[in-house]
Amino acid sequence: MKRCFIFAAGTFFGLRERPVSGDFVIAADAGYRTCQQAGIVPDLLLGDFDSMEQPDFPNIHRSPVEKDDTDTMLAVKTALEQGCDTVYIYGGTGGKRLDHTLANLQTLLFLRRRGVRGYLYDDDFVWTAIENESLTIAKTVDWGLFSAFCLGDRAEGIDEVGFQYPLSDAALTPEFPLGVSNHIMEPTATITIRKGALVVGWQLPALS
Repeated sequence: MKRCFIFAAGTFFGLRERPVSGDFVIAADAGYRTCQQAGIVPDLLLGDFDSMEQPDFPNIHRSPVEKDDTDTMLAVKTALEQGCDTVYIYGGTGGKRLDHTLANLQTLLFLRRRGVRGYLYDDDFVWTAIENESLTIAKTVDWGLFSAFCLGDRAEGIDEVGFQYPLSDAALTPEFPLGVSNHIMEPTATITIRKGALVVGWQLPALS
């Protein structure tokens, strides 16, 4: 398993996983400040540097401001080029840009469709995308929250087992948030989707 850590320019809520030897670390534009805050030296600094002045750093890839990819997406594509199969994204939510939060939630599906599991960390919450598969989650918070939203026109054949509000062969659609604010009740809970894609998120223990 090769892991990549991406630090973006949104709100940083603290580290859940810390890079170790062999991991690839990317700072996306002002995510470099987050790396400095966390005491982490990235392997690569990339972006268009519209969020901060380009620092004196030995390994920089500068991109044009006018481009199709966000800085976070550039980092994700670089992680794929590096052969990473797990990607942790910090600083990909919050801040003043809801549009970038939504973009990063979609980016989780971009990763999943390329065989990579991406995790997007929010404030005591983590998000990932699933498509035509099952995902089992360990309960780490009593009465821990769980939400699931459709990424596409329709998601079908959904089972939710081990939750306060179970589902069996259900459907979720993008126009009604039926999957919001469930609770994990058992030591592990499993969500299965047989056709379509979901973005799912669950509560994590508060960082001390």
